[in-house]
Amino acid sequence: MASRRPYWSGYLKLSLVTCPVAMTSATSEAEKVRFHTLNKQTGNRVVSRYVDSVTGKPVKENDEAKGYERAEDDYVILTDKDLESVELETVRTIDIEKFVSRESIEWIYLETPFYLTPNDKIGDEAFAVIRDAMKAENVLGISRVVLGRRERAVVLEPRGKGIVVWTLRFGDEVRPEKDYFKDIDETPDADARTEIERLIEKRTRRWSADMVSDPIQESLLKLIAKKKRALKSSKKPSRPHGGGKGSNVVDIMEALKRSVSKELKSRKSA
Repeated sequence: MASRRPYWSGYLKLSLVTCPVAMTSATSEAEKVRFHTLNKQTGNRVVSRYVDSVTGKPVKENDEAKGYERAEDDYVILTDKDLESVELETVRTIDIEKFVSRESIEWIYLETPFYLTPNDKIGDEAFAVIRDAMKAENVLGISRVVLGRRERAVVLEPRGKGIVVWTLRFGDEVRPEKDYFKDIDETPDADARTEIERLIEKRTRRWSADMVSDPIQESLLKLIAKKKRALKSSKKPSRPHGGGKGSNVVDIMEALKRSVSKELKSRKSA
């Protein structure tokens, strides 16, 4: 198994069956082009820091705290110790509470995917039992887990030898589609629909990750490579006069000098 640092580690639990697991992000933006903010006058990086909004003075990291605004400019300060005191059991355990049919969850509720794998060889069998039982019943598991100090609803989907964990948007985060689609009442022309169906059939392909390549990313990489080449050529040391064979001319002159010097020494000795 590929060695990647897990995003979260804990236990997967279903009734009396428990096993240690690790959760790793299923997506990555590590290959994306990243920019730093620079001072274009000096070429140096610009550093951001927290500043007191009233005094204008920089705030030390040890003096930073979470604050809940109860009135304008009036905050309740919460320390790390305060936040740790409200940790839930789901901080370290994914306890599958219920199951739903695979087709019943609408895609709009799915948010961020993670790969869930056994975190210890001892737990492989228990993990496999839970995974294969869900496959056999064609169901998804519903649970909760704390990620980034926030309890998230998650759905567990068995896939291949592992399980994919999707964080779910809460019900009040998804806007009802009827509020946006209710005024669409046009009935399409039958002939036009037939032509579009033919076009769809003609353009239908098997899914491939190549279908969602990032053209902006590719263009940026080409632009950066071009600028790198320009910088390299501008930094090349100038060659001595004599065209492309300048380095050979220098070598020959040095050899001639050494030869003459050697000959003069031998004459003096004689």
